[in-house]
Amino acid sequence: MAVDPTLLSILACPEDKGPLLLVDDAVLYNPRLRRAYPIENGIPVLLVDEAHEVTDAEHNDFTARGVAGWSAD
Repeated sequence: MAVDPTLLSILACPEDKGPLLLVDDAVLYNPRLRRAYPIENGIPVLLVDEAHEVTDAEHNDFTARGVAGWSAD
């Protein structure tokens, strides 16, 4: 189930309040903190305790494939 584009445009990291990257409708990724938040049944789980830190390889993959949800424009 895909994340609604309107919802994606307003989501932010619960820790640093910055934008997140959507990766394959499965993960919301914060490249600044290198934390990945799961998406379960189309619902983002934006809890710091549920996020996991990523490896360098995952970081490179997520940033290459991720789609920005919003910009600072």
